[in-house]
Amino acid sequence: MKALTYEKAHELDAFAITLTEVAEPRLRDGDLLVEVRAIGINPGEAAIRRTRGAEPGGRLVLGWEFAGVIVAAGPAATGFAAGDRVMGTGDFTRDGSWAERVAVDHRVVAKIPDRLAFTDAASLPIGVLTAWESLFRDQDVLPPGVSRVLVIGGAGGVGSMATQLLKARTPAFVISTASRSESRKWVTAMGADLVVDHRGDLAGQLRTAGIDHVDLVLSTSGTSGHLAAIVEVLRPFGHLAHTDLAGPLDLSAFTAKSLSLHSEMVFSKIVAGGDVASQGRILAGAADDVAAGRLRPIVTTALDGLTAETMKTAHALAESGRTTGKTVIRVTG
Repeated sequence: MKALTYEKAHELDAFAITLTEVAEPRLRDGDLLVEVRAIGINPGEAAIRRTRGAEPGGRLVLGWEFAGVIVAAGPAATGFAAGDRVMGTGDFTRDGSWAERVAVDHRVVAKIPDRLAFTDAASLPIGVLTAWESLFRDQDVLPPGVSRVLVIGGAGGVGSMATQLLKARTPAFVISTASRSESRKWVTAMGADLVVDHRGDLAGQLRTAGIDHVDLVLSTSGTSGHLAAIVEVLRPFGHLAHTDLAGPLDLSAFTAKSLSLHSEMVFSKIVAGGDVASQGRILAGAADDVAAGRLRPIVTTALDGLTAETMKTAHALAESGRTTGKTVIRVTG
């Protein structure tokens, strides 16, 4: 089969990616073999691409967000059959979905409604899972006493899904940050009750809106740079959930308010151990929510073709920091 592979890359211009003929994925007992129809693009993959190289003489296949059709199933992959339309993530220690077919643990996969396009389905998994596991940490509910949530980076994939999930499943008042007119319009469309600019005085903007504190902050980007402002706007015993690990975090200011910190990485359950099957259940619930109109897919840019140039274009968009929603590649041919 064909796959986009690379050996080592540090900058986009040195993104030594090629469309290569590779061996078919080898199924484990609990795996599904999925024919990939669409690939979601994530900033985290760009970071992995810049820092991770293949073993000498080897090649890597990235990509851990996809939608497609099941071709075959391992003996322990219960609940699925050939021909099922599915979406899912994967395991970043294994080859991913920048390929015609991918082998993936069935526990991180969910069926999608017939009327949901593959392109739309591929925009959901990473954002849904990251947002859900950041917000609904215990028994699938917000921490006790949380009624105001600030989402930093609300126009991105995770922020977009976090706002939608909060509005669909809780009575929380959602504040989202956006700095450009198009991103402000986007986060408002996602359901944000209030939009503020993360480049300005967050506490001052909240006070102007009559808000003296928030109960939980979900920070999807620039957490270290926003840390002082986050501590200022959080109430005592409040919560910070963050999804980006760039830069050091000085947590000394957390002590006076007894704040809680939660780090989220969507692959932790499957790599480090945990309730892996919960991710399939979360995705199945999201598929139901989309079918019922409670959630909407977040594709804003759709590119065509499993080619090196298409992938470079997609990653340039992801790394620009100026996109809203999600970029998705339709796999054709």
